[in-house]
Amino acid sequence: MALAAALGVLVAFGLDAAFAEPPARVHPVAWFGRLVGRADRAWARPRLVGAAVACCLPLGAALVAGATVALVGRAVPAGPFGAVALACLAGPWLFVASSRRMLRDVSADVLAAVERDPDAARTDVRALVGRDASALSPAQLRSAAVESAAENLADGLVAPLLAFALGAQASLAVGVACAVWVKAVNTLDSMLGYPAKPHGTASARLDDAAMWLPARVSALLLAAAAADPGALRRAARWARAPPSPNSGWPMATLAAVLDSRLEKPGVYALGEGALPSADEARRGVRVVDRAALVGFALAGVAAWY
Repeated sequence: MALAAALGVLVAFGLDAAFAEPPARVHPVAWFGRLVGRADRAWARPRLVGAAVACCLPLGAALVAGATVALVGRAVPAGPFGAVALACLAGPWLFVASSRRMLRDVSADVLAAVERDPDAARTDVRALVGRDASALSPAQLRSAAVESAAENLADGLVAPLLAFALGAQASLAVGVACAVWVKAVNTLDSMLGYPAKPHGTASARLDDAAMWLPARVSALLLAAAAADPGALRRAARWARAPPSPNSGWPMATLAAVLDSRLEKPGVYALGEGALPSADEARRGVRVVDRAALVGFALAGVAAWY
C-alpha cells in the first residue's frame, strides 16, 4: 500500500507535467463546480443551507473518489504489479485535485503580457485574481500575479498533496478521499465564500480551517526552494496583514524572498521596498514552481512511509 501511494504521487506528477489540466468537459472539478452553481442563489435560510452545502458536497465528492479506489482495489492482486495498478487508479484523482503546471504557465503568461501589452494583461490576470484590474499599473499587475502564484501554491497543490500523504497513512482510498475533500472545500470557497453571499459563510470558514496547515507548510516550502530560511522570520511581520488568516503566510514569505513589496491596493501590503520588477516577478514564479516540485517529492516520501 505504501508503494502504491508513493507511485500514485508520481503518476499525478507525470500527468500534471504532460497535460496540466484535463479538458473542462471531463474534469471532475468542473462537474463539481456546476453542482455548486446550483446552490449559488438566494435562499430563505441562507446560512442553514450554506452549512448543509459545506458539509455535504465535499463529503460526497470525497466518498465517490475514495469508494472508487477502495472497490476497484479489492480486485487488484497484492505485490508490485498490484501496487502499480492501484497507483494508476489513485494518481489521476490526485492529478485532478492538484495543479502545478497550470499555475506556473498562467502566471508566466500574465507576466509576459504585462511587458508586451498591459491592457491584455489586465484581462489575463483575471484567471489568477478576483480583484478589479482595470486601474492596476504594470508593477501592480506583476504583484498580483506573484501573490496569486504563492497563494495558489497552498490552495491548489500543497493542500491536496498534504491531505493525500496524511490520509494514505490509513489507506490509499482514504488518501484519495482526503485530497478530493480538500479540493472540494477550496472550490466551494472560491465560488461561494464572499461577504455578499451569506450562503457561502460556512464554506469560507471551513476553507479557513482546512487551509491553516497547508498555508504554513507552503511558506516553509517557499523558503526552502529559495534557500532562504530567514524569509520565514521576516514574513512573520506581514503575514497577518491580509484579511485571510492563511494566505498571508505564503505571500509574505515570497515577498521576503524577493525583497520586494507585494500589495493589494487599499487592502494590504507585504514586504518592504518597491513592487517587483519584471525580473523579480519571474524569479518569484520560478521559486513557486521549485517549491511545488519539493512539495511533490515530500508528498511521495511521506506517502511511502
